[in-house]
Amino acid sequence: MLSSGFSFAQNRDFVICIDPGHPSETARGASANGLVENVLNWQVAKRLEARLKRLGIQTVMTKSNLNQLVTNRQRAEIANRAGAALMIRLHCDAGSGSGYTWYYPDRAGTKYGVTGPPKDVQIWSRNAALVMNGAMKPVLNGYLKSNPIKTDAATGVGGRQGGVLTGSIFARVPTALLEMCFINQKKDAQFIASEVGQEKMAQALETGILSWREVWNKRN
Repeated sequence: MLSSGFSFAQNRDFVICIDPGHPSETARGASANGLVENVLNWQVAKRLEARLKRLGIQTVMTKSNLNQLVTNRQRAEIANRAGAALMIRLHCDAGSGSGYTWYYPDRAGTKYGVTGPPKDVQIWSRNAALVMNGAMKPVLNGYLKSNPIKTDAATGVGGRQGGVLTGSIFARVPTALLEMCFINQKKDAQFIASEVGQEKMAQALETGILSWREVWNKRN
């Protein structure tokens, strides 16, 4: 049974849950410019994991190999069991835009008879998105533009589910989703496909996580 919210008493350690998006019960991910989103999400996630481990930061991954199918509920439950200080969901977008965009849940929804996320998770997810976005901007300046932070309601799945993503509904720890770029846009695609670009994205995420750790360590 899911608890009503997360308890700081149960979240003493700073653990980051890295969730490389797709494949899931919803989709296998986007494809464009010869790139496959599932692969890109995994590559950046592994680079980020390596960086955090070098810093001594505890991590948990939501899947153990590239093509492992993990449902969005299962992904959230992995983060919950780890008592994560933040669940970072990595994706790539496709559309008319460019740059990177953070999304967070600002309301509760119901799926499979479960309602969530709780209000405290909504608040801390918003805080995490703000901190991560602000810290990443200087690192990615000149590489990718930072788009305004949005809520789950702005996503396709979230819009169809009353404004909340499935992974957010089942989250009982702070959660935020990052669309790292638009892979159907040539400049974005070239960036995220390159080793330099992937390392730069991982570096930006690392910087954001270090900033979030400062906030997390000051919690009451």
